[in-house]
Amino acid sequence: MDEKTAELRDLFVEATGSESVTERQDAARGTLIDSDAESVDATARDLVAAMRERYGFSTALDDEAYVLVARGRFDDDDDAETAAGLRGALEEREDAEVDPDAVDAETVRKARLDLHLVRDSDREAGADSADADSADAGSADADFAYADLRRRTAAGNSIVECAAELDAPPDRVARYAAVARTDIASTRANDRFRDAFRDLLTDADIEGSLASAAREDGLKAATEDIETDVSL
Repeated sequence: MDEKTAELRDLFVEATGSESVTERQDAARGTLIDSDAESVDATARDLVAAMRERYGFSTALDDEAYVLVARGRFDDDDDAETAAGLRGALEEREDAEVDPDAVDAETVRKARLDLHLVRDSDREAGADSADADSADAGSADADFAYADLRRRTAAGNSIVECAAELDAPPDRVARYAAVARTDIASTRANDRFRDAFRDLLTDADIEGSLASAAREDGLKAATEDIETDVSL
């Protein structure tokens, strides 16, 4: 194990209090100075593992699948496109524990939020075609300001309370409250995980020391001084 790999190991052990990342890092085939996709994926898996340890995840997808979700986000694929690619990847894996047919756009959306990878469109709480499956999607009283919901969510209001205060359907409020809780958790962590994924996955094609430095800086930023109290 080289010095950079050892530093990364210690960083994740300190951040998560778990030896599991240490074991995965010891077994990793690449190092941070590698510029190939294998190295990027290994680093992304460790970021995913750190978030799973800290926050817990809402889907049955494993770390490998979560990396593909993060990649889809920064490839600008929509959730349906990412789900299609993920189903294909799971079908090729002998060790996959999730039924590929059970993975859909909503699964990807939940996984994206687990990783703090919120899209601007996730916060657009006004009635629109994205919610055409809701009976209230076209009604005026389904509209509300996302900022109002986030403020009430941060104050500890329940979905039922928020729905009553915003005069909006509870199912619709619940969908956006999940985004609000993600934004709140990400803000409490100074958006470090989100930024680390962005830095890692958007410079993946850059070769040489600049790419290596960006990855290492992103990992350090993601795990330095993160508030330990992230309960909502």
